[in-house]
Amino acid sequence: MSARGVLYVHSAPAALCPHVEWAVAGVVGVPVKLDWVAQPAAPGNHRAELNWQGRPGTAGAVASALNAWQRLRFEVTEDASPGCDGVRYSYTPTLGVFTAVTSAAGEVLVPEGRLRAAMETAAVDGGDLATELDRLTGRAWDEELEPFRYAGDGAPVRWLHAVG
Repeated sequence: MSARGVLYVHSAPAALCPHVEWAVAGVVGVPVKLDWVAQPAAPGNHRAELNWQGRPGTAGAVASALNAWQRLRFEVTEDASPGCDGVRYSYTPTLGVFTAVTSAAGEVLVPEGRLRAAMETAAVDGGDLATELDRLTGRAWDEELEPFRYAGDGAPVRWLHAVG
């Protein structure tokens, strides 16, 4: 069985760029050479994209490997495959990691149990349901990453096929 996805490194200091490549190579089992370009939203940083194909769960393994460096901003997506939901991992230095199940269109899907818990929390604590829903959909991550996503329009894209 095979899965596909994309790694978006939105910003990485130059010194970390080779470490990102080594970490991803360690997950996918083949050498990785990314086409790094300057990140206008963070002068002195670089960005890169990598389309990948590998085993289901590869996105989570890549996110775990990159999570060790707190100076990166990245997202890793994995499209749905037979028996597996789509998923997106988003990471920023200030917020940490956010994980969400995604639709075929890339939208965040919130499971019923989490929606019910959000409604209950808002009702019991007198909180705002909209705030709870923003938390469940990763709004803070989207707001922080959006300038970095936009700055990457037109960046080169590369395909990688993992072994195994």
